[in-house]
Amino acid sequence: MASYPDLHLLIGGEKLGLEAREHEDVIDPATGETIGTLPRATEADLDAALENAERGFRQWRKTPADKRASTLMKAAALIKERAGDIAYGLTREQGKPLAEAKGETIYSAMLLEFYAGECKRLYGRTLVRPQGQRAEVQYHPVGPVAGFAAWNFPSLNVMRKIGGALAAGCSVIVKPSEETPSAGIAMVQACLDAGVPGDVVQCVFGVPDHVSRHLLGSSVIRKVTFTGSTAVGKHLAKLAADDLKIATMELGGHGPVLVFKDADIDKALDTMAANKYRNAGQVCVSPTRFLIEEDVFEKFRDGFVARAEKVKVGNGLEDGMQMGPMASARGLERMEGLTGNAKEKGAKLLTGGERIGNQGFFHQPTVLSEVPTDAEIMNEEPFGPVAILNPMRGEDAMIAEANRLPYGLAAYAWTQDGARKQRLAAEIEAGMLAINGGTVSAVDAPFGGVKWSGYGSEDGREGVMACMVTKTVHEG
Repeated sequence: MASYPDLHLLIGGEKLGLEAREHEDVIDPATGETIGTLPRATEADLDAALENAERGFRQWRKTPADKRASTLMKAAALIKERAGDIAYGLTREQGKPLAEAKGETIYSAMLLEFYAGECKRLYGRTLVRPQGQRAEVQYHPVGPVAGFAAWNFPSLNVMRKIGGALAAGCSVIVKPSEETPSAGIAMVQACLDAGVPGDVVQCVFGVPDHVSRHLLGSSVIRKVTFTGSTAVGKHLAKLAADDLKIATMELGGHGPVLVFKDADIDKALDTMAANKYRNAGQVCVSPTRFLIEEDVFEKFRDGFVARAEKVKVGNGLEDGMQMGPMASARGLERMEGLTGNAKEKGAKLLTGGERIGNQGFFHQPTVLSEVPTDAEIMNEEPFGPVAILNPMRGEDAMIAEANRLPYGLAAYAWTQDGARKQRLAAEIEAGMLAINGGTVSAVDAPFGGVKWSGYGSEDGREGVMACMVTKTVHEG
């Protein structure tokens, strides 16, 4: 069995440990025990990372596309080779079942492979001009990037910050979550071991507000990319605006699921119940508000509750577990508060609703029904293992409710009606829509939201182009 790895900063290719630095503990959410000690970057560390990033950018942007591509492919291969050890550390610090942790790690490698291919596809274009004149559109790397990653997908969120930037020819300083550091460190280390220079990709930790203000306060950084809450995203966007830095914001969601009476109900239940409790509901694209046409409400409700009650909850290191703990004690407190408020407003608690045991941060898979729109959970992202099932009267009402909130990340719909599919694709306000399925993410497809769910895209070609700037060259 692997052991939880030592934790450190990676600045200029050097591992920097505790020494005289301030530090914080990393907690195993399945046990509540301390499993690691993480150093915090000093101001001198951050200044060194900025200086390195500026120097590294000048070097990496001139590295031939073939060389960048082969280096990133090698890094992807190293991640796959190390997937078992990386996944073990990820499960210890975040809680998700080991199989999910390994799947996330492999997916991170697959994303990097796609980005490697994009190194050779950063095409410009030549515009039509009279003979003797020429005009062309060119794309150039934006410059050093600062990336801030959330704790719910510790390897994938970090890869989304560094992969597109490296493919574009940018240097990048990434700050993984301090709660889940080891997987992010492993992503950066694989790039370094594959041959990415140490001043091109770096990894820092610290008090989040201090680190973000320090990095974004520097003219060295030309782009910020963030995954996390809408509130923090707005704060970082304001910091970026002070220097007109480009920003990509992948923020919160409140995923609506529209279930029509002509849907394949059994398939919808099997797919969406599994999606709902994946990673204990701590997923920005998690299906949350189930808007079910009245004719099939009871069938869907009963089937969903039955599936929720069969979910195996336990330590993610144990075989057969389908859901691990929530990542922190504050998640449990949030679930308790939102569920209690919903019940006070008249919602029905159909199953779950309570903490499991007194060790770690486990919570029951929970189902609420007939939740009024003034309940907090109908307006705030719960980010936990709770599903809201509400009966709805027809397509117009369902679309209106789906679009009611200021969030617009992922949405889901279940119907066999071809014309309705087209209407939903046109009218649902979301950056990603899955029809008759539960997948909204693919390495070659853009990932991002609208409204309060952010702007800009990661993954796909768009994830690389988000790290580029446009230049038009005219010759007379």
